[in-house]
Amino acid sequence: MIRIAEYFKPQPGPFWAIVKQVGVDLVVSELDRSPEAIHDNTGEQPWDYVPLARMKERYESAGLELAGIEDWPPMDRARLGLSGRDEEIEAVCTLIRNMGRLGIPMLCYNWMAVLNWSRTRTMVRGRGGALVSAFDSSDLRDAPPTWAGAVPHEQLWSAFDYFLRKVVPVAEDAGVRLALHPDDPPIPELRGVGRIMTSLDAFRRALSVVDSPANSLCLCQGNFTLFTDDVPEAIREFGSRERIAFGHFRDVRGTADSFVETFHDDGQTDMAECMAAWQEIPFDGVLRPDHVPTLEGEANDDPGYAFLARLFAIGYMVGLQDGTSLGQGVR
Repeated sequence: MIRIAEYFKPQPGPFWAIVKQVGVDLVVSELDRSPEAIHDNTGEQPWDYVPLARMKERYESAGLELAGIEDWPPMDRARLGLSGRDEEIEAVCTLIRNMGRLGIPMLCYNWMAVLNWSRTRTMVRGRGGALVSAFDSSDLRDAPPTWAGAVPHEQLWSAFDYFLRKVVPVAEDAGVRLALHPDDPPIPELRGVGRIMTSLDAFRRALSVVDSPANSLCLCQGNFTLFTDDVPEAIREFGSRERIAFGHFRDVRGTADSFVETFHDDGQTDMAECMAAWQEIPFDGVLRPDHVPTLEGEANDDPGYAFLARLFAIGYMVGLQDGTSLGQGVR
């Protein structure tokens, strides 16, 4: 059975109890950067042992298991191969070592330099008037370059090779799996900064840099469907090699240059076939819903992570899981 998790910020709220009530007790979390988290004058960072241990204990006291971290220390000098990257890489290694000491098995990260996941609109009307986010490259036609200037692909690949050769042995020793997220959106460049994790071949190359189960990927369906017509086959390909450490179950409509987020049952991907693929492969990580619409009456202050549609997504995933387990609606 697929293990379904949810994504939380590490400050407790009603959603912590409600997801348990609908059957989810696995968590993937941000690091705790709140002022309350580090109140002593120790100089400790969120990725140091004591703050991380406190965060884990907070989840456990609520009956939730911390299955992974989806966050990282500053990494842009590492991603760009600039002076100071070794210090940033050491901070990542510190996080990984502490995760290993605390039994947190997975770290999801990305190689999106300067610009993280990007949307150009957050108030698009989706099904029934629900608010969804969208990306359209034409909205950025006149956007200026960032401080990094033009960043070619091979600069990013060279820095990534250096990073993996430093970090993967640490992850192996710690018993932590690295889950590389695709670039979002998966386009060749964004405001002059190259994007390299944008194709199946890019992930094949990334996994070959250091051939280790610790060097694995986060298969985010919402991005994969923008660079392959067969997401279930991609799940089977990388899953059969046991190189998927984590999954994002979500969908979109459009192309990499112009797309909108959708409800989980209203996108362009065969989600039942995807769930069947997840259940076929040897996969011991967690799969979580991601990027949901904001429903009527909800605040849209955190687009993609409103409350009600996340419950809908969990129910949809459970239904697909049960249906595909029975051989219904597949192929």
